[in-house]
Amino acid sequence: MKRTILLLAVGSLLSLMSHAVNYTNEMLNYQIVFSWGMVWKHAGDATLSIKKTSTGYQAQLTGKTRSWADKVYPVRDTLKCTLNSKLQPLRYEKLTHEKDYYARDLVEYSYNYSHTSAKCTRFRKSGDTTTQLSAMCQAYDMLSVFYMLRDLDFAMLTASKPFTTVIFSGKEKEYLTIRYKGVEKVKMRDGSKREAHHVVFKFTQKGGKTSSDDLDAWLSTDEAHVPLLLQGALPVGKVKCYLAK
Repeated sequence: MKRTILLLAVGSLLSLMSHAVNYTNEMLNYQIVFSWGMVWKHAGDATLSIKKTSTGYQAQLTGKTRSWADKVYPVRDTLKCTLNSKLQPLRYEKLTHEKDYYARDLVEYSYNYSHTSAKCTRFRKSGDTTTQLSAMCQAYDMLSVFYMLRDLDFAMLTASKPFTTVIFSGKEKEYLTIRYKGVEKVKMRDGSKREAHHVVFKFTQKGGKTSSDDLDAWLSTDEAHVPLLLQGALPVGKVKCYLAK
């Protein structure tokens, strides 16, 4: 569930690739399914929403396990982000409640031309820590990058030219590479098939070390670029997030 949200190309390319999705008020609901061979289990639900404000946008992602999964490993996670009118993140907050583990991460952005800086504070029972992060490009977090991805003009992307951007977390920065795989037919949970842009996301740390498994995403081919399906690997099986009707 931690990797259910996506990414984007380098900041310098945005002006060439943006087709300016006009968000007003949107709410998308997802079913989180655990898949392992013949086993398919509806394990959780997530809601992604964005609201337009007088100065920009407020976005939020909430995820929770269903009652049967609560007995095994209860999860209640929330991501919140304030963005300006250009969809640049200003403030990102991650609230984690997974079984007996509680945590809060806060990222506060500042800008100097194409340079992005952030004060990242981690709130823990053992004490709070603050880290300063920076990138010589537009940087994002695991919520704001999702909306910037949807703003891309996929007609400008090719499968042979991946793009990389920077993600700020609570204490470090990751490099997130997107590779476009083209338009495919994706099978939804109700059995219907829809055309979608297929993209693959790769997470790495400094030096090129992989920091997590790749994430596959399929987005609708209309102007809204709504995520229809997200798929990631687990130690056993896969997790799939389907757009719910």
